[in-house]
Amino acid sequence: MISGSDITAAAQRLGGRVRHTPVLKIDGATFGLSHALTLKLEYLQHTGSFKPRGAFNRMLRASVPKAGVIAASGGNHGAAVAYAAKSLGVKAEIFVPAKTPNAKVMRIASYGARIVQVGAAYADAFAASQERQSQTGAMVVHAYDQPEVVAGQGIVGKELEADAADLTHILVAVGGGGLIGGIAAWYGGRTEVIGVEPRGCPTLHSALRAGGPVPAEVGGIAADSLGARQVGLLMYDIATHLDMQSVLVDDAAIRAAQRWLWEHLRIVVEPAGAVALAALQSRAFVPPEDARVGVVLCGANVELANAEIVS
Repeated sequence: MISGSDITAAAQRLGGRVRHTPVLKIDGATFGLSHALTLKLEYLQHTGSFKPRGAFNRMLRASVPKAGVIAASGGNHGAAVAYAAKSLGVKAEIFVPAKTPNAKVMRIASYGARIVQVGAAYADAFAASQERQSQTGAMVVHAYDQPEVVAGQGIVGKELEADAADLTHILVAVGGGGLIGGIAAWYGGRTEVIGVEPRGCPTLHSALRAGGPVPAEVGGIAADSLGARQVGLLMYDIATHLDMQSVLVDDAAIRAAQRWLWEHLRIVVEPAGAVALAALQSRAFVPPEDARVGVVLCGANVELANAEIVS
């Protein structure tokens, strides 16, 4: 299990390399809440997602070899690894699926990493990265299933508790589970952390039903960010230890949440960044009376030219 002390150590290790992202409190009545809704604006992190936290912690915890680092990603993790590698002066090689949105490919390239586009899904890119790593000896920075990565992502929870100590429930999008695993590990049951997944990418939901991580379908509008084939073992252990729940949302609910954020707050997020709010807005998750709810907006790497939310 990842501990609070692991996360505190990660926060100290990273220092000023990442941003302490703000929270925004808004009227909760729109969502049937008797108290304000707290939004954690993690999409304001370097590279447009929470991912640099785990990437930096992984690289700073060990000696990076001359071959540098290697990672597989749907896009956001790759950008984070490339950004951290550039900041630390090491080489990075990033494997992404062939259909990765161009905005994410260009962001990775802007940080100087070598990009390899291969396969139809994250699992294909990951397999190709493993083969390449066996040839080069580069350090693997996993997207979600390494202790250092999960502990780094847990800093989001540490910041959220510092800025909104009264929360009773926190909604977090789930792909492979690094972010929600870190946040849940930080709280350790003091606050209920609920996983929210697109119906087309139900990794945690499938694992909880099967009694362990199992392959899940990968599809829908958030698949480029949340399209892991199955939830990580670390996250699954945390979820079962804390008796966590997962709820599912449809693509239409995700789009509606994106539009609501734009129309009411002028916040633009990618589909994955709106998944957690979609659970509250669509009533897939109905909080108990008098709940104090937080929602993590985790990513903003969207191609505005094609974004329906601003049309």
